[in-house]
Amino acid sequence: MDVTLPLTPSSLKNYQDMDLEQLREAYEHLLEKNASLEMRIAKSEERRRAFMHILGDLNMVNHKLNDQRKAMIHILADYEHDRSRLAKQTERLDNSRRALMHILQDAHQSNLRLENSRKAMIHIMSDLKETSGEVQRRELELREKQEQLVQAGKLATLGELTTGVAHELNNPLNNIGLFVGNAIDLIELGMADTDPERILQELHNAMQQVRKATEIISHLRTFGRAASVSREPVVLTEVIENSISLMQEQLRLRQIEVKINFPDQDVVVIGNAIQLEQVFINLLTNARDALNEVSYKLISIDCIIEDKMVLINIRDTGPGIPEGLEQRIFDPFFTTKDVGAGTGLGLSITYGIIKEHQGTIMVDNRPGEGATFLIQLPFDVHDSE
Repeated sequence: MDVTLPLTPSSLKNYQDMDLEQLREAYEHLLEKNASLEMRIAKSEERRRAFMHILGDLNMVNHKLNDQRKAMIHILADYEHDRSRLAKQTERLDNSRRALMHILQDAHQSNLRLENSRKAMIHIMSDLKETSGEVQRRELELREKQEQLVQAGKLATLGELTTGVAHELNNPLNNIGLFVGNAIDLIELGMADTDPERILQELHNAMQQVRKATEIISHLRTFGRAASVSREPVVLTEVIENSISLMQEQLRLRQIEVKINFPDQDVVVIGNAIQLEQVFINLLTNARDALNEVSYKLISIDCIIEDKMVLINIRDTGPGIPEGLEQRIFDPFFTTKDVGAGTGLGLSITYGIIKEHQGTIMVDNRPGEGATFLIQLPFDVHDSE
């Protein structure tokens, strides 16, 4: 690259004053200086180019740094977001940990309370078992006492029935003696071969009276023995008829009329025939005693079936129960009879037996007109069908 030095008026004046040698030296000097300047310019150009390359590289680096900065900003934003989310999760986990600690503490306390409750329950169950055993023993004793009381009442009733039963047995025994005596007389008269049919008839009549006496004694023995706890279908009409047959002689001697009004169909209940027979004998005995001082002596027994229940009304025409005592007549040992005339057990035993048969018994008292005992028992629908 050629460099031309500028010529000024002062420099031209100086050159004009120089000789040729000086001008040549000055020219060479100028050439050296020009070469030096060209070298410097060349180096400067190289430096400029290098600087431009460096600037280009720096620009690329700046772009890369800018991209990296942006990427770093995104990374920092994601990091901040993740850090914030992690902080929230950490807080939730911490809260969950605290809640779990409270739950574990509560569970521990609950376990302690359950353990205490279990121990208390074991003690309670032990006490309950002992109490239940004691109650069962007491119930068994009470049932035995009740059964003894029922049997005692039954024996007392048998004592009252003895006179009438003895009279009932006296008639067939007399008839037996008469028929057997007739047969003996016929045999002694030598009529065994000529009229054997008459002798057989007399003996058959005697055997019929024997069966009648046996039936009375068997019925009396059946009533007198202790009743079992079994329950079975019982025809109520037969129970009442058996009760009246045991009381028949006493009622006849006192001129007491008995009227029975029952449905055409069999009235069947689930129960114990002997216990139910004792109920009706007790009620008939009370009605019998209530009719001692009245002129019109009637006992009526009515039975109807209503709403799957058997309703039995036993009514007498006596003076009724003294007013104010209706609520006490079923109490044990309570009686309205004179001292020595009654035990006070009949109606109490009757009440207990009816309750055991899932029934009820009430009294409808009409002073001066008589008393009516109202009995309800469950009707055995299946057996009647």
